Amino acid sequence: MTAPHAHPRAQAERIPPGQTVTKLFPVLHAGSMPEVPRETWRFRVFGQVAAPLELTWEEMLALPRQTLKTDIHCVTGWSKLDTEWEGIPTRALWERIHPLDGVTHVMVHAHPDFTTNLAVEDFLAPTSLFAHRFGGQPLEPVHGGPMRLVVPHRYFWKSAKWVSGLELITADRPGFWEDRGYHMRGDPWREERYW
Repeated sequence: MTAPHAHPRAQAERIPPGQTVTKLFPVLHAGSMPEVPRETWRFRVFGQVAAPLELTWEEMLALPRQTLKTDIHCVTGWSKLDTEWEGIPTRALWERIHPLDGVTHVMVHAHPDFTTNLAVEDFLAPTSLFAHRFGGQPLEPVHGGPMRLVVPHRYFWKSAKWVSGLELITADRPGFWEDRGYHMRGDPWREERYW
């Protein structure tokens, strides 16, 4: 399944305020880069859910997949256009879990101790996916491999690298960068960079 381009507009209209286009793929993260072998990789779903779930790499890849061509925007001011991702739509995972009443947000967990918050509607957007391939190749560890979240309509810190779990919550709460002053929602078109 292939998702449509996230911004089918002229190039100038695809660049949010305060952003500069780069052809590079800058690498930014706090701390050291974790090594997460596929053989031991696990993805946990917990919190306000009827039954906690844990998936292996093979079980995650057995879910429906899609490819996505989209633009991405970093809070530091760079945008990269026409990036190509392949992965599992967040909706495909959501169909496997049974959220309890009142769930409004998710907290995405990632190695080694990173978290980021998203409203359920942002997490379930048609262009949100758990990516394991970039540009037709397996996702490199430096860019979040073996698997990262991609939420292209939010600043890219919301697209957590090295994902390890999803916590369902009934109220918004800050993740790693949000707790350090980054905006709770992170809409690049509104320049929601910081609190």
